[in-house]
Amino acid sequence: MTSLTAIILGIIEGATEFIPVSSTGHLIVLRRFLDIPDIGGLSFDAILQFSATLAIVLYFWRDIWRLLNALWDLVTRRNIDEKDKTLLYAIVFGSIPAVIFGLILESKMETVFRNVNLVAMALVLGSGLLWIAEKYSKKPSSRSVLGEKKLTVSRGIIVGFFQCLALVPGMSRSGSTISGGLLVGFSREEAIRFSFLLSIPILLGSGLKKLFEMRSEIFSGDLGGELILGSFFAFFVGLLSINFLFKYLKTHSLNVFIIYRLILAGLIFIIF
Repeated sequence: MTSLTAIILGIIEGATEFIPVSSTGHLIVLRRFLDIPDIGGLSFDAILQFSATLAIVLYFWRDIWRLLNALWDLVTRRNIDEKDKTLLYAIVFGSIPAVIFGLILESKMETVFRNVNLVAMALVLGSGLLWIAEKYSKKPSSRSVLGEKKLTVSRGIIVGFFQCLALVPGMSRSGSTISGGLLVGFSREEAIRFSFLLSIPILLGSGLKKLFEMRSEIFSGDLGGELILGSFFAFFVGLLSINFLFKYLKTHSLNVFIIYRLILAGLIFIIF
């Protein structure tokens, strides 16, 4: 892999990880289009995701710090804010389904799932999910005030099951969890915020695991330089992408992403 290729992969990862278009799907298609060998591709992509996840940690550092304080208060049996406690439990228990299914399907993810036709089909199905969520969120009965009463542990777990859909390349983690949040009654902003916070344990855990597995390639210099370059661009572009999505969805619907996904799926079917 050349340095330029690593930079391109990093930019694509950062640009697509947090918007509902599937970063993994884009990386698989890009590898196929540029004829990049897919050996070790899942591990390389997971570390790029890990780097992009660090952008979430930076962007939401206040929320994370508050949750860490809440966890400490919980462990030391101190008084804890009920809202912080609910969010903490929702993230912890909401992450469990993706961990379980990720371990079960890990071998498939490295082989069967890295298929451009599967990506195209998942892009179409994911578009349907976004459309349903967008339509449902416009109903007055489904709207909620940001914060307090709408986020519960049970709803967090339901969104966690939606996160499992992201194990299929093309579905999109953010698209699945934002849709899940809207369908269980979260406001648009709360759905986005919870989607990002929920992704942190999974993406960090997956990235650290792959980083450990690739330690020999990294320290031997076979892939270290390219991985550092790709990771830097994934982090920087990811930070811009998060900021863009938050601002964009405050005044716009998910329709532009639905259209983009359908167009990309059509191009994949035509080209490949």
